[in-house]
Amino acid sequence: MLMLILKILLVIVIAYLLGSIPTGYLIVKKFKNIDIRKTGSGSTGATNVKRIMGTKWFFTVMLLDALKGALAVLIALKYFNFVICYGLTPVLAAIFAILGHSKSIFLGFTGGKSVATGVGTILALCPIVGLCIAAIWGVITYTSKYVSLGSVVAISLAPILMTMFDQNVYYICFAAIGAIYVVLMHKDNIKRLLEGKENKVRK
Repeated sequence: MLMLILKILLVIVIAYLLGSIPTGYLIVKKFKNIDIRKTGSGSTGATNVKRIMGTKWFFTVMLLDALKGALAVLIALKYFNFVICYGLTPVLAAIFAILGHSKSIFLGFTGGKSVATGVGTILALCPIVGLCIAAIWGVITYTSKYVSLGSVVAISLAPILMTMFDQNVYYICFAAIGAIYVVLMHKDNIKRLLEGKENKVRK
């Protein structure tokens, strides 16, 4: 039992550290010598990177953030998905990767809003659900021109999609917890959307 607990703790640490890698911060710092946390929304995520470095880097950071979330889950699935708690360890990896992104130990527990990292974890847990969420995000963001609206709506549908595709209870619970967390991280964006003051991704 002690060994099992230690392995679960290892999963949590690996996932959190992977999630904590501040890709947006590092890229902006390297190429612009700017602390992204002091610019725009203060987030280290792809949307704020776009304000400084343009669309190419928006997609680059988004993919890298998704990759670190997916990698955390894939490591847990391959090496730590024990029979005694099957499905739990990858979910723990997903949760702590998301926490790492938004509360990075390398940035004094600041970071982004965890959308791309969250989608990456879902892609690794259930690719069809992850692809559906990515498609929904793309359609809503493109048509509305609001990244935040696409993010909130797409991620909020995750628990419903997990249920529709008959995933296990751990995955469904994670999708619900992740959706609540991401929505809370977007509370200021939601307020601005309701007031008609939210920034559009393009004119």
